[in-house]
Amino acid sequence: MVNNREHWATRWGFILAAAGSAVGLGNIWRFSYVAGENGGAAFLIIYVLCVIFIGFPVMMAEFMIGRRGQSDAVGSFQKLAPGKPWFIAGGLGVAAAFIILSFYGVIAGWSLKYFFSYLTGGLWSTPAGEDGYAGYFVNFITDPVEPIIWQAIFMAITIGIVIFGVKKGIEKANNILMPALAILVVLLALYSLTLGGAREGLAFLFSPDWSAFTEPSVYLAAMGQAFFSLSLGMGAMITYSSYLEQHHKLPGSAGTIIGFDTLFAIFAGVMIFPAVFAFGGEPNAGPGLVFITLPEIFESIGGFGIIVGILFFFLLTSAALSSALSLLEVAVAYFIRKLSIDRRTTTLLIGTIIFLLGIPSSLGIGVLSGFTPLGERDILDSLDYISGNIMLPLGGLIIALFVGWAWSKEEIYKESDLGDTPLANAFLWILRIPVPIFIAIVFIWMAFQL
Repeated sequence: MVNNREHWATRWGFILAAAGSAVGLGNIWRFSYVAGENGGAAFLIIYVLCVIFIGFPVMMAEFMIGRRGQSDAVGSFQKLAPGKPWFIAGGLGVAAAFIILSFYGVIAGWSLKYFFSYLTGGLWSTPAGEDGYAGYFVNFITDPVEPIIWQAIFMAITIGIVIFGVKKGIEKANNILMPALAILVVLLALYSLTLGGAREGLAFLFSPDWSAFTEPSVYLAAMGQAFFSLSLGMGAMITYSSYLEQHHKLPGSAGTIIGFDTLFAIFAGVMIFPAVFAFGGEPNAGPGLVFITLPEIFESIGGFGIIVGILFFFLLTSAALSSALSLLEVAVAYFIRKLSIDRRTTTLLIGTIIFLLGIPSSLGIGVLSGFTPLGERDILDSLDYISGNIMLPLGGLIIALFVGWAWSKEEIYKESDLGDTPLANAFLWILRIPVPIFIAIVFIWMAFQL
């Protein structure tokens, strides 16, 4: 299929952008507290297995759809299966991108606020009051105005980059962000190992409690984290791969992206858990682990802790930005085609709508905290649950069924770049049988927890 669609300048530009989509708050903020709440090493082992045996096949399937379709998340399905309802998966992806980026921008705004507060001295010079960093964090996120201002700044940065397009905006930004993130997470992990909690932290992360393998919740948490972390089911990988030219090979790219994402999550764990144990923190401290526990640790380090805090929250904000770019691009690519308007106008329009959709998530922690759409979950947690545990697995399930069953063997051999080989047959079998079964189990379980 030949069209005038923009393409990546280089293969590595695509890999870094897709890795940037995968590497985000999910690898640092979310991975840390989810691993902490689900037994550390046991969760990590199951997570890695989910990434290899479910994440890789689904990512390959998304790449195959995008590269062949050469259109957005919905348009690719409509090109490849005209008149068939498979495009629902693309629609779910676009909707999920809207929802996820709406609350993702809120949390990224928190990180941006902390980065500037460390940079200017506003954080480490003020929270020594009665409630310390916990009080500082709660007072900030429950304020009806300030978090929205930081959310707006973060979304403005995201919009500003996506306006420039694939090559000049997203690719250039990730060519800078991803190497910087890799260097920072390794340096901070190495530093964390010098703080005195290395043995306990590494044991928590790498020495499993075997009884945890009998807990269904650990498997479900690992599966949900794999989808969220790898940006699967949200249309990002279909959209990004649609900017690939046909000669670009997929298996090596998918393997590199998954490997980078997994290593980043592991290094994030090495960065966080030894520090937590060194200063008597709780690894299962929940979302407050990053915004309360770690600042307390940075203060305990002394003067150098300020520098560590600056670097850490720069890392967290940059990781959030690389993922936000892909989420916004999913929606922008769809509406550029659907509305037939230019990229600049579409990006400004869609970015503004997503920002406005995120305001209730911010207010839901403060003035709207009494509104709990799903049981005891506030607005942000409800949107997180619906998107991460319902929409993404459902989208991934449809994608696996589409490529695994709607395509012929010959098409899969060709589009996967694996040829008629034992590896291709193994990939096809996994995509057809185990992947849909496991995703369906997770989806049904999560749906009943609503």
